[in-house]
Amino acid sequence: MGASGWEYYVPYQEDLGAALDALRQKVFEAQDYYWDPWDEDNADEARVRPSTLDQLWEDEQVQEEGTHSILDMHRMLRRGEDPDFGTVEPVQPVEAYRMAGTDRLTRAHVQAIEPLAGRRWFGRCAVLHDSHGCPEEIYFWGFSGD
Repeated sequence: MGASGWEYYVPYQEDLGAALDALRQKVFEAQDYYWDPWDEDNADEARVRPSTLDQLWEDEQVQEEGTHSILDMHRMLRRGEDPDFGTVEPVQPVEAYRMAGTDRLTRAHVQAIEPLAGRRWFGRCAVLHDSHGCPEEIYFWGFSGD
């Protein structure tokens, strides 16, 4: 299938990790992720979607192929921590300035910062501001899945 790009906008909150957790729960509950309903070992039997995130990640096919969504990201990186599989890294002010010419990003800057998420199985997030420079929303984006 190959990797899929994904993006989400959520209302701003100071705790980016909590925002990530809430987004993951919302996407899971909405079933807005890739799920192959067919059992490869038994073509006559459909697979039932899991009822919890833990059950989702117990599924061997999901472990191998991912969900092609924010569900493939498991935690927010702390400042100075190295990016790793399934992590989301916030855009730093120096990156924002280099890519968009400002450290007060808005939706108008999204296209300029999108190249910052060029690696698979790794996400980024950026705080986006309103016209008065106040934090308004968080933009999550990345690529995952096989």
